[in-house]
Amino acid sequence: MAVVVVDFLILTAKVIGYVLHALIRWIKKPREKTVRNEICLITGTASSVGVGRLFALEFARRGATLVLWDVDTKGNENTAREVRKLGAKAYTYTCDVSQRELVYATASCVRREVGDVTILINNAGIIAGMPILQCPDEQVERTMKTNCHAHFWTVKAFLPQMIKRGHGHIVTIAGSLGLFATGCLEQICNSFGLKKALNAYAGREHINSFSSADIFSSRRELKALLPPIKPDHFVKAAMQGILRNQHMICIPKVMYFAAISKNLLPWDVQVLIQKFLGLDRCIPQKAAQ
Repeated sequence: MAVVVVDFLILTAKVIGYVLHALIRWIKKPREKTVRNEICLITGTASSVGVGRLFALEFARRGATLVLWDVDTKGNENTAREVRKLGAKAYTYTCDVSQRELVYATASCVRREVGDVTILINNAGIIAGMPILQCPDEQVERTMKTNCHAHFWTVKAFLPQMIKRGHGHIVTIAGSLGLFATGCLEQICNSFGLKKALNAYAGREHINSFSSADIFSSRRELKALLPPIKPDHFVKAAMQGILRNQHMICIPKVMYFAAISKNLLPWDVQVLIQKFLGLDRCIPQKAAQ
């Protein structure tokens, strides 16, 4: 009982701290940094309804030079045309980010033809849409290479020049349900761990690492409780975080509570929260003991 009380007091103190911090930033809003003439590379920009395209348009409105990567050449060119209509420069490259050597080769072309990338947005990803045990092995490998390994290849390709210049920004897009014990493959392949590692490694070199999460289509059982977040709302909120150096998770408030309490509440309480939200399909062995 004493442990529960202590954990509750710690949680209360942290929540109060978050509220006070939010009030201060609401009264004195941090200034947004300019990205004019920055070279911004975004992966996964071909889809007409995708987040990558929306990010490209947001950066174009702010005067950045866009480098667009996708495996869909035609869709990527369509996004580039929209970017150019806004008065920004756009360079397109057909690249499968799951292929390490192709990433490195395309990165060399970008440095030679456009210049050193100063903003990297790892957005490309695929959705298996099925539990691990029902997912074919080939799909598992493809999802891991695209949603996880690709982030390492792009970072290794562009981070060294950022460190050399002492200037850069790396943005990681991940699925927020990866914070919980779930059985869906794409939710497990999130990139919050990579973001923490980059903060520890590159932070001292003035390289900013930003991680943002999203839920665009809630699980069928949760749609009434957790309505999907629209991509345009997510991108606008994420842009504020990127330009103000605010680390954030863009998810429904009730799930945000579960996220921040994940490492603060006793394990049994965490499991109860996950059961309440319907996220207990795959409870770790620790919870079953």
